[in-house]
Amino acid sequence: MASAADGHSGDGERTVTAAPAPGRERILIVVNAAWFFVSHRLPVAVAARDAGFDVHVAASPDETVAQVEAAGLPFHSVPMRRGLAGLSSDLAGLHALLRLYRWLRPALVHHVTIKPVVLGSIAARVAGVPRVLNAVAGLGSMFLATGATGTARARLVTAVLRQARGPGHWYLFQNESDRADFVSRGIAAPTRTFLLPGSGVDLQRFQPTPEPPGTPVVVLPARLLQDKGVTDFVDAARRLRAAGAGVRCVLVGGLDADNPTALGKATVESWVKEGVVEWWGHRADMPAVLADAHVVCLPSYREGMPKALLEAAAAGRPIVATDVPGCRECVRPGETGLLVPVRDPAALAAAIASLLDDPERRRAKGRAGRALAEREFGVERVVAATLDAYRRCLA
Repeated sequence: MASAADGHSGDGERTVTAAPAPGRERILIVVNAAWFFVSHRLPVAVAARDAGFDVHVAASPDETVAQVEAAGLPFHSVPMRRGLAGLSSDLAGLHALLRLYRWLRPALVHHVTIKPVVLGSIAARVAGVPRVLNAVAGLGSMFLATGATGTARARLVTAVLRQARGPGHWYLFQNESDRADFVSRGIAAPTRTFLLPGSGVDLQRFQPTPEPPGTPVVVLPARLLQDKGVTDFVDAARRLRAAGAGVRCVLVGGLDADNPTALGKATVESWVKEGVVEWWGHRADMPAVLADAHVVCLPSYREGMPKALLEAAAAGRPIVATDVPGCRECVRPGETGLLVPVRDPAALAAAIASLLDDPERRRAKGRAGRALAEREFGVERVVAATLDAYRRCLA
């Protein structure tokens, strides 16, 4: 594993780097965390390498770095804390990216998620990177925060991205609402944008299975964040319990202390002690989790295109989600699931109850969800579209 300091001379500047082989243009994919790269971008990187590009990866390291390197992709460690890490942390990340870009001299840098987009765009402009592809996987807390502080932060980020935009900058979005937002802010040029169906889903790994016997299980698969609608789900579970519904409501996801809307462990454990929900923690075996579920629920406040819902559809499970950007692209209301107003636990509980009360209806929606995933969300489709975006940017 290479670090942000590898290859430096005594004066702090990199001295040498292995140039890519003739005809192999270098692409650097920058993500906030290695686990996110493995989960959401590894198939794209492997396909790009196999297509003849010299692909490198930069992210904050974790236990998944071994998977990146096992795939034959050079990994570069950079300090890239997610969320509102503070000025000193962000400056350290910016400095590390700037040094890395000057050293590697990539033909194209692909930034993924809002923190790398912001810091990486600045570093790329200063380092003279000729082509930049900024992938916006949802607007994140930088744009969704409310109040005076949140508004000021969004304005600052908007101003920075406007100034950092160069003639070779492109943007990749997962839903039309995010694209329209960035164009209206003057961040992205309308003619230099791409629209992709999220990060796709492995249709072989996620297969439909018969519903399990016993008490119906409703699963919320997400990090335990306020912005994911977790407290709304818990409120809906209380309403279902009070109405006498026979159902197990389950949270499947880990804590995320770096996120400004993170829920604390004590809060989650109090819900479990109350008996209103179960908490299965972070699970790597999501096909098995979905096989144990009857309904998948994500009452998020806004998304890019949530991978959890694509996996639910591929697994043939009906979905109850909020009618917000990102979620609405994953669901065909009345066909593959139900959409409810955001921050409305009563409507959420009613939608869940309607599926619990009609087993054949929810199974039909699950079958329709699988058909939708096969038509629109297979990972191969996303990989091909991303490689096409690379070629267009480099052309």
